[in-house]
Amino acid sequence: MAQEAARLLVRFGRRYAAVVRLVTLVPICVIALFRSAPENLAPTVVVVAVAAVWTCGYAWWLDKGRGNVPVLLDVLALLGLSACVGWTSAVEDTNTGWLRLLVLFMCVTCQWHTPVLVGAAAALAAGGGTVVAVAAAGADASVIRGLLWAPVAAALSRMVWTLLRRAAHEADLTAAEAARARGQSLLAAAARAEEREFANALHDTAATTLLMVGIGQVRSNAGWLAAQARRDLDRLGSGYSPALPHADVVGLLRADLDAVPLTVEFDAPKELRLPYDVARAIADAVGEALTNVRRHADTTRATIRLCGDSRALRLDIADQGRGFSPAEVPATRYGLRESVHGRMTRIGGTATITSAPGEGTLVLLEWRAGDG
Repeated sequence: MAQEAARLLVRFGRRYAAVVRLVTLVPICVIALFRSAPENLAPTVVVVAVAAVWTCGYAWWLDKGRGNVPVLLDVLALLGLSACVGWTSAVEDTNTGWLRLLVLFMCVTCQWHTPVLVGAAAALAAGGGTVVAVAAAGADASVIRGLLWAPVAAALSRMVWTLLRRAAHEADLTAAEAARARGQSLLAAAARAEEREFANALHDTAATTLLMVGIGQVRSNAGWLAAQARRDLDRLGSGYSPALPHADVVGLLRADLDAVPLTVEFDAPKELRLPYDVARAIADAVGEALTNVRRHADTTRATIRLCGDSRALRLDIADQGRGFSPAEVPATRYGLRESVHGRMTRIGGTATITSAPGEGTLVLLEWRAGDG
């Protein structure tokens, strides 16, 4: 999400300001009550109670509310409490420390959830107004100097908060750039996958058919050739976009077997529904294996055994043809590498080819849900 780090930081600033105001409220109230002279305790209790109630309400607004009007009310509340130093005789009792702490934490935490001008105005108004009220009550210079630190602390707090906001902005920019890079990478990967699947389909269909005719493995007037050419064109034109999220892999296999000029013994369940991309990849890998039987095995018979369910399956394609040595197949040969091994790997499955000269060939395809 755009500006997520900045948004979370603002939310953290409001909540942390509320926590600080509430946590410091207890010691502030204790200091005010314990340093008050007995004869001034009653008015001090009233002032402290008002401060406590207001601080709790303000903390609730920080967590739930919006806008800056309560900030103005917070300043006015502190100024009102400062004006009560004469009524509570806080200056005579040297009991202004609690008020100094209350103003200090207000000025500091206000910078975490307000715009710069609002925060600066609130700190100057609260700090300056408190200095005026305490000075008017006859406080000495040391008390006034202590209160003057509140605007300074507010300025330092604002500087730190500004640095955090900049860091959050930089984090958002970095995250946005990473998201754009991921999106471009996904688009590029999708384009490469589409190109790869088209290349696989072209290799498995028209290219193979034309090659077999060109090298004389199939006569140009073979009865099944025209139908095969139409199927090749239909396959290339249909692409790989699924009409439904699932497909019956047994049905796909039977449709492909009808187009193969081989005698195939097919042993499989009546139906086995799988995710479309898995079913299509398995059917295409089987189709390539049968094409290899037709082209290279010097046999017209093959056997297919399929067992399993929608969570895991095993499929064997076996022939008793001439066989070959898998270790001697060049790495540049496209059929086994991409049309069989590659397809199974991309859906999280495996392809194992066992063969030897004169001993036939066994192609084992295995897939398990969750492996991809």
